[in-house]
Amino acid sequence: MNPEDAAEVTTVAVVGAGMSGLTAARDLHRAGIDVLVLEAADRLGGRALTQISALGSAVDLGGQWIGHDHHRIKALASEFGATSFRMHTEPMPVMIERGRRLASVTPAQLSALVVLAGFDVWSRFANTQRWNDTTVAAGLRRVPRRTRRLLEVLALISWTADLDRFSVHAMAQSVRQLGGLRTMLSTAGGAQESLVAEGIGRLIDGLATELGPRVRPGHRVTSIVGRDGAIRLHTTAGDVVAAKVIVTAPPPIAGRITYDPALPPRRAALAAETYMGSVYKAVAVYAQPFWRERAGGEFLILDPPGRVVYDTSAPDGPGHLCVLVGGPEARELDRLDAADRRHAVLGVLAAYLGPEVLDPASWHEKSWHLDEYVGGGYAALPRPGTTDGIAPIPCTPVGDIHWAGTETAHDHPGYLEGAIESGNRVAREVIEALSGAGAVPSPS
Repeated sequence: MNPEDAAEVTTVAVVGAGMSGLTAARDLHRAGIDVLVLEAADRLGGRALTQISALGSAVDLGGQWIGHDHHRIKALASEFGATSFRMHTEPMPVMIERGRRLASVTPAQLSALVVLAGFDVWSRFANTQRWNDTTVAAGLRRVPRRTRRLLEVLALISWTADLDRFSVHAMAQSVRQLGGLRTMLSTAGGAQESLVAEGIGRLIDGLATELGPRVRPGHRVTSIVGRDGAIRLHTTAGDVVAAKVIVTAPPPIAGRITYDPALPPRRAALAAETYMGSVYKAVAVYAQPFWRERAGGEFLILDPPGRVVYDTSAPDGPGHLCVLVGGPEARELDRLDAADRRHAVLGVLAAYLGPEVLDPASWHEKSWHLDEYVGGGYAALPRPGTTDGIAPIPCTPVGDIHWAGTETAHDHPGYLEGAIESGNRVAREVIEALSGAGAVPSPS
């Protein structure tokens, strides 16, 4: 046999073992279709990553929140015996600027609320297309400085975009798609309502366990070649031949794969028209959530790096403080060593929570934009002037290549909920295509 012909054969090859890819693979497996999941990294989960703290608690460094109407992920958590709990939240976060706590109501805050309310209504009812060449940064320059900084930090954390590379139209479409700013920014009743005590890793592991050895980490797909009614995937650990391929990687990452025949121009352009957001996430773990008796556990800090702090402690677990930094200010943290970065993130909290906040029992951090296999987070973002990169991105099959990933979801794109929706959708699509072609599923 020619070495070039030596390859593992499957009915469907799934590229990417994140929530979307594993969901699709499980649906196919349960339908009796032979499936193989190829993951570039040496771990599973994609944009989900759970670690165990020094105190034994689960720490989610990637996607973790379950919104009030995220029914798919709630069902998955229940299936795998995971314990969901509501976030411990305050009516309003403590706002800090120049190291000082701001009054509960300031002119800048009132002005920001007016801008946010107006943008929310405008984004949901107006035709925003003509603002597709106007960046968010340019729009914010029309706002007074102190109000601008508050809005800027909220935007950086909500979208993780470079605001000079993100259009007003794209932001407005995102607000419309996700049910409005109140839903996007809220904990109780919003998109950050609940968490999983065992971590999202419990769900990833549950999906992967059902698939068993059909999930292959360390298999980075370098090219996808269609010939004679079959598709050959060249990977860093050997070739795979399949009748159908599902690509779940976001466009900037999927664009690193060579396709032969070449993808149609519109599909190929997605890689150049989108980029991954930049986000740094850290979780500090303490024996107890001692801050609840002091200043609470929610902060919005306007001093660079602009960041938000959440109390993500499980009811029976140790104390967790979760910190998010988005956009260019997340990349600025990469210049610091680990100790300086931790102080930059936690230092200002000592004045309000006490010096013990600087000495967590366990410290976990992740700069997602430095992850070579993920590229960033929370999702792929459209460059100004383009439209195909606005969620939900196009996912029309190209021959026997099908597309999934949270960016393609119509329901909660960018969230784990959207990843599950896209996996369910693409599995149905492939099953129907195989049935229409008269293909007989291989035994799994």
